[in-house]
Amino acid sequence: MNKLYLFAGILAALIIGSTWWLMQPDDSSSDAHIAVTVPTLSATAKQGESLFAGKCAACHGQNAAGSQQGPPLIHKLYHPGHHGDQAFQIAARNGVQAHHWQYGNMPPVDGATPSDVAKITQFVRELQKANGVF
Repeated sequence: MNKLYLFAGILAALIIGSTWWLMQPDDSSSDAHIAVTVPTLSATAKQGESLFAGKCAACHGQNAAGSQQGPPLIHKLYHPGHHGDQAFQIAARNGVQAHHWQYGNMPPVDGATPSDVAKITQFVRELQKANGVF
């Protein structure tokens, strides 16, 4: 029975370690700038592009490509299956504790309404799709 517990413990450690390793950013650069292809955007995404430029780009870079201040959103970590659209709403409203990157905590976004964030999210999702994130 003790061997079974030992095996289960080792298996759990391997699963947890593998999951942690897979979730680490795959960018070796500290500022994580990436090249982003901008597709033809929907009308909603065009509105989101303008809002993103005013509310998000100072940290997340032009076209969400990342900067010295914040990570790229055109990255597998922000795939809808890992960070769904509601995560963008929560992040804008409440801020985010740093957990994937070493840029520090993200503060709440002053003046960003849920409608604004939905448009920004549409912009980011269209960029992600055009750049192979999903």
